[in-house]
Amino acid sequence: MNSKERILTALNNGQPDRVPIFELLIDELSVVKLAKLLAPEPIKVKAGKTMFGEESFQIMDLYCSIIDKLEVDATTTNFSVGMETVSNDRGRDKFGTIYYLSPHGEPVPLEGPIKEPSDIKAFDMVSKLKPDDFAGVKYVIDKIGRNRAHFINILDPFKLSWRLRGGMQNLLMDYVLNPQLVHTLARITTDFDLAAIDIASKIGVDVITVPGDLAGEENTLISPEHYREYVKPYHQEIVKHAHKKGMKIVKHSDGNVWPILDDFIEVGFDGIHPVQPQCMDIGEVKKYLTEKACVLGNIDCRNLLPFGTEEEVEKTVKETIEKAAPGGGYIISSSNSIHPNCKPENYIAMIKTVHKYGVYK
Repeated sequence: MNSKERILTALNNGQPDRVPIFELLIDELSVVKLAKLLAPEPIKVKAGKTMFGEESFQIMDLYCSIIDKLEVDATTTNFSVGMETVSNDRGRDKFGTIYYLSPHGEPVPLEGPIKEPSDIKAFDMVSKLKPDDFAGVKYVIDKIGRNRAHFINILDPFKLSWRLRGGMQNLLMDYVLNPQLVHTLARITTDFDLAAIDIASKIGVDVITVPGDLAGEENTLISPEHYREYVKPYHQEIVKHAHKKGMKIVKHSDGNVWPILDDFIEVGFDGIHPVQPQCMDIGEVKKYLTEKACVLGNIDCRNLLPFGTEEEVEKTVKETIEKAAPGGGYIISSSNSIHPNCKPENYIAMIKTVHKYGVYK
């Protein structure tokens, strides 16, 4: 069984030959750190500030070498949103959102192009989406080959909407003050996602991931009722379209998503990621989702991977496999991503432990 078959078997709730390995994101700085540990010769490539989808070909080459050397079963890439640096710590995407470029990970939206309802009349995202935006995605697919599964991140309409509004707090106010604007933004961002799925399908992507947190550790960020009114119908469109194109689709949300987990199942997501260990028990989730959706994730990247020992990583990974792997339908990854604070030695220990203990008998 090759890597692609392994991933797709798990996403079909089946049991492959071993637990598949996937990662939603390996941050650019982490790519360089890992490459330095794994490469036989000195690595001279320097990481820049994180601007997802704007990685250089040198970084992508290092990323591909890590996937090969560690025998990870899938790649995950981001397409370009035309992010440009406008100052030392500011960037702007081609849709007009301005970000703080954090040295610690994901860019933080500071100002969006939709400042008031009237701004939306002439606003168009789809026409600005070009096949060339996916050049990096295609580069990784062609370099790694079709025996591995290839994931692409296409942001949740909820997350895209609050980016356009310059922050989640602004969109959440709209839920109360201007619900029609919420639906209009969801329509615009969903159409953008559908167009992105079309391009992804043409270049050989196997799986769509839909990042965008909908929960904190205690509860959902919006009520389940608001999710069902303002988000769920658009999720259903995206899932239906991905399936029509022959691709699997996985929902990513940190936090406690128990209140809307049944909704994710009804929408038709093939997998749920990342089952955050601080608020969701992997054994309980796996039992609940068996034959309903694949479970992905759960290896703690908040405390364990940044601060734990390699022995602690091995112990946790082994225990997680014992809870989540029986019967298949499980893909292992971190509980979010391999971000700059994760020890590269711990990520390597995580992967080696999966190869050691993750074989189905």
